Amino acid sequence: MFGNRKEVMKLMSVFGTIGIHMAASIFIGLGIGYYLDHKVFDDKTSPWLTMIFLAFGIIAGFKNLYQMSKRKDL
Repeated sequence: MFGNRKEVMKLMSVFGTIGIHMAASIFIGLGIGYYLDHKVFDDKTSPWLTMIFLAFGIIAGFKNLYQMSKRKDL
């Protein structure tokens, strides 16, 4: 009984981090793109760098998801 509960808690922690990884990578990409558009290039490239870095963030999130799915210790 106790071993089963420990396994369930381990899986819940792994699945809980998936959402955090996805959201963090997307918001970091969005933030970098927004910063570059509005602070560095003074709205000359707006909204292109924001969209490009948002896409990079989404790709990074799915890359993390793929790497987590390939782990053997789950």
